[in-house]
Amino acid sequence: MKKYDVVIIGGGAGGLTVASGASSLGAKVALIEKERHLGGDCLHVGCVPSKAFIQASKDIYTARSKGKELGLDVSGSVDLGKVNERVQQSIIAIQKHDSDERFTSLGVDLYKGAGTFTSANTVRVDDQEIYGKRIVIATGSRPLIPPIEGLNDAGFWTNENLFKQKELPENLLVVGGGAIGLELSQALSRLGSKVTIVEKGKKLLSTEDESIQKAAVYILEKELTIHLNSEVKKVQITSNGRKRVTIHKGNEHYTEEYDQILLAVGRKPNSERLNLNAAGVFQDERGFIPTNEKLQTNVPHIFAIGDINGKFAFTHVAGEEGKVVVQNAILGVPKKMSYNHIPWNIYIQPEIFHVGMTEQQARKFGIKFSVYEVPLTDVDRFISDQEADGLIKIITDQNGKIIGAHAIGNGSGDWMQAVVFAMKKGRKIGDLSQMIYPYPNHAAAIKRTADLYWRSKLFSGTIPKLTKKYISWFR
Repeated sequence: MKKYDVVIIGGGAGGLTVASGASSLGAKVALIEKERHLGGDCLHVGCVPSKAFIQASKDIYTARSKGKELGLDVSGSVDLGKVNERVQQSIIAIQKHDSDERFTSLGVDLYKGAGTFTSANTVRVDDQEIYGKRIVIATGSRPLIPPIEGLNDAGFWTNENLFKQKELPENLLVVGGGAIGLELSQALSRLGSKVTIVEKGKKLLSTEDESIQKAAVYILEKELTIHLNSEVKKVQITSNGRKRVTIHKGNEHYTEEYDQILLAVGRKPNSERLNLNAAGVFQDERGFIPTNEKLQTNVPHIFAIGDINGKFAFTHVAGEEGKVVVQNAILGVPKKMSYNHIPWNIYIQPEIFHVGMTEQQARKFGIKFSVYEVPLTDVDRFISDQEADGLIKIITDQNGKIIGAHAIGNGSGDWMQAVVFAMKKGRKIGDLSQMIYPYPNHAAAIKRTADLYWRSKLFSGTIPKLTKKYISWFR
């Protein structure tokens, strides 16, 4: 039996971070991956293909809408097969960074197959059993398939098969109005499908700040048909191959026909094949594996990172958790994972950016706060780009320290990073005003918002009265 300093189950973002970090420090590492290629869902069916898909839809939408404004006549239908060819090209290009050769060259032993615990320190892969002084579970998640009558017989799409499709449905039903559902709904609508979203909740984007949520819904409703408080109960195949869907809304129910169904109702952890009982590892009723601040499970030498621990289902979080595990499991240096300044983006157009508290959260926790908000119609670059839909909002405590920042605007996931840095370093909103922003750029939205802080401090109250007297004397 081969023995390792660390055995990693799962070759996605988190697992690869641990593998590269641990091997670079001199640890003997085994990496187990059940799929043919490393990279996990993010690379093959998640972040990378979805963003390539969204960009293709944006290109089409821009050509049609902006072209018409400029006197161009853009016509024709989209070839979904061509779109997905471009998506696959993006995957192939990035796959080189996560190749088997890269990790074997680092000294990592790769095992292709499903890893299953046989004890708290041993894992079986096919007919091989290996020993790990430390073990990291990074098996990720997959689309949740709801128990809807007739759904399996009727067939459906998820993010796992969407990016291999060649026929664009004329009428598409999207079940689920979360981030994935909204991103793909808008993209497919812009490619040419008539898209209807059925969402069980009372509103969309419930975790976002109210100002952002309202602005986003206003924009999305221009392109999508959205049914809230609604649930799909039954699917039947019609004689012409379409899908007849029964939808319940309160005490009412109705039927509609669609060419295809896309599921986006959440994620399910990949934990059932791990045989966690053999290792004594606890999992909750949903199958997620709880961890402490050091990312240890209830068995101290076994760690869980990424989607599998049920905290934040983001690739960048899995990578950060991987770094924490390297310190704890490989170096033995106590390190706690902090989620205080985790940003995220929702890649609809315009993008939504989120970090820290929302205004409703600050109010709920009884925090005394101030809000500084600017519409993008006040920012010259967005006006010149003809992309001024959106706003930026920064929330501070009474001392000006940033406790939350939110935006909806073209590229906000990029130009809002300065705020993340300021929060991480404990800087105040006024510091963002002191930076010099090249004119005209998108990040000037941050400056305009931060300037509101100084206006409230310098140009109200007693200071203007004192400066008026001083100026009069100075003359």
